[in-house]
Amino acid sequence: MLQVYGIKNCNTVKKALTWLEENNISFQFHDFKKEGVNDEKLKEWESKVDWQTLVNKKGTTWKKLTAEEQAKVKDADSANHVLKQYTSMIKRPVVEHENGILLGFNEEEYSTTLK
Repeated sequence: MLQVYGIKNCNTVKKALTWLEENNISFQFHDFKKEGVNDEKLKEWESKVDWQTLVNKKGTTWKKLTAEEQAKVKDADSANHVLKQYTSMIKRPVVEHENGILLGFNEEEYSTTLK
């Protein structure tokens, strides 16, 4: 079964969950806002994708950080510290599947990877 990580009210997460449901793909959902994320999980993801890919620098949470706070995010450890504090800065959804993870929602990528 897939494990999906995200925030329920995020439009991209909603699209991904709708797509999974419409394609009868079972999943469990982990809400960052309610359940957070730990170092072990972040490091597990970073073994599959670059830490910079995990940080959503296009979102409002990143943009609300001061330039000084943004400058401190320079490696996986410093990024993880910020991502645990501001879980909405994690690119989402994160979908764990048997061969790796998917970040964000791309219908073609989901069809190819998850069906």
